[in-house]
Amino acid sequence: MPFRYFVFFPAVLMVLSTTLSAEVRLPRFFSNHMILQQQVSNAVWGWADPGESVEVKASWGTIISVKASANGKWKLFLKTPGHGTGHSLTITGRNTIRIRDVAIGEVWLCVGQSNMGWSMGNSFEAEKEDNVNLPNYRIFRSAREHWHEPLEENRDRLSRWKRCDPKSAAETSAVAYYFGKKLQQELGVPVGIIQRAFAGTPIVGWMPLEIQKDDARTRTHKERIETFAERRSRNQGETQEKAFAVFKKELGEYNSRIDAGQTMKNALKSLAPPIITRPGTLGHQYPANIFNAMIYPIRPYGIRGIIWYQGERNSKDAAQAFHYHGQLAKLIGYYRASWHKLSGGHVAKDFPFQFTQLPSWNPPQAKPVEELEATWAVNREAMRLVANEVPNTAMAISIDTGDAIALHPKNKKPIGLRHAYLALQKTYGKKIPAEGPRLKGQEFQGNQIILEFESIGSGLMTGRLGKLNAFAITGKNRKWHWAKAEIKGNIIIVSAEKVPKPVAVRYAWAMNPSQRNLLYNKEGFPASPFRTDDWPLFEVGAQTVTVNKPPKPDAYKAVDWVRPLMRP
Repeated sequence: MPFRYFVFFPAVLMVLSTTLSAEVRLPRFFSNHMILQQQVSNAVWGWADPGESVEVKASWGTIISVKASANGKWKLFLKTPGHGTGHSLTITGRNTIRIRDVAIGEVWLCVGQSNMGWSMGNSFEAEKEDNVNLPNYRIFRSAREHWHEPLEENRDRLSRWKRCDPKSAAETSAVAYYFGKKLQQELGVPVGIIQRAFAGTPIVGWMPLEIQKDDARTRTHKERIETFAERRSRNQGETQEKAFAVFKKELGEYNSRIDAGQTMKNALKSLAPPIITRPGTLGHQYPANIFNAMIYPIRPYGIRGIIWYQGERNSKDAAQAFHYHGQLAKLIGYYRASWHKLSGGHVAKDFPFQFTQLPSWNPPQAKPVEELEATWAVNREAMRLVANEVPNTAMAISIDTGDAIALHPKNKKPIGLRHAYLALQKTYGKKIPAEGPRLKGQEFQGNQIILEFESIGSGLMTGRLGKLNAFAITGKNRKWHWAKAEIKGNIIIVSAEKVPKPVAVRYAWAMNPSQRNLLYNKEGFPASPFRTDDWPLFEVGAQTVTVNKPPKPDAYKAVDWVRPLMRP
């Protein structure tokens, strides 16, 4: 019998309802210090009494009005001029709301799981940002939330736009922070980032259920959670009804503390709204539950594009990691189409979407090619294919970042900067190198395979002194051997004594190839792992090999890795 949702009780509906208030209201990301996307009609929306007239007046002279619908919702589209600061908005209905210090510039949404959420203050080189003061760089960060139905408004009452200063910078996603900071400095216009990150979340959680219902693996994932929830309901009495009761109590306590002026849960953590962890049908692993709370409420805020850092949770085994190829493409397509539609066509239907290829993790590579145990290599291949197949996407390569032990590496700055360089080149038209060498083609010559590359900048180079040593080569027997790899202009000649008739090459095909001598261009951008074969990466129905979490030695201390300096 399927696990069914209970009807949510009125007491909590009153807390969440946006139509009971007689006053005009807006979501919290319409606040002082906010930023609007420049030179486009931005969606502005909120709630009021049914039929109430709402007027939005902008300091640059635009005035637009609308009437709230029968359900108390209203939305209008406010045209913005070119970039600038010092603007304001006045929203008038039966009451008046004034929003001050509004900037106009470039807005990016930064989405993902824990490594997207990993803060700048906990990353390498954080001390270099101790005195940062960038008033034209705006940051919106909100607490983690999920819900079993789409949320009209987030519950985090402390979330708001902030100017970039040492405190707001330290608590912000490191990848998002360095990305946005670089854009702001290079473009010379106000830049805003919206951070929406939730640890340990699978990609199925970031999409609505209706677009995944025909996916067999998603159905299996969903049914597994439902079966487990049913069993715990029978054996432990763990029901949705009880979970809602606890949630109602905790939400009331949270709101009371906020009403009393409190902001901190303890000396280190800010207050955050409660979340439900059990039963799993209400949790953060269930399909659509993250989308409902982290993406649904923010649409259709005016954005230029999205950067995405998620995939670890979808790389437990090779089959799951390979399936990510179709899932990521589906997510990109849905986000673009729905944002474009809900924004009245003002957010581009093919807006830029950049994603982070998974970094290195686990013991350093020792075999020419790792097999089923190299699940992250399979996920990297899935992302590489998406970058090649889906228009207006880009991938930040990160195999020279990561950590052999920690799942949350501290070397996030190179990833953020690489995303920024990609955006500067591909979205803003800067004539700069922004990515590493990409395989263009191959040619067989006797016992050699000649690999031709594009995106080579001013030339190919190794990451450190010495020969390239991350290439592997094989013949028809599919036994991989370390390859001799020589750089000759924009080609690399690959061979091995034990492979007289080679048929395929793989590069950096391992969980953690970071300590090999990797391939870069002379501008300091690394090449993605790749393969020239199209052989199956796993056998359907075969025994699953899952990735292992390395044991953490006592007194373990992470250190950064040496990599070439980026010189775009």
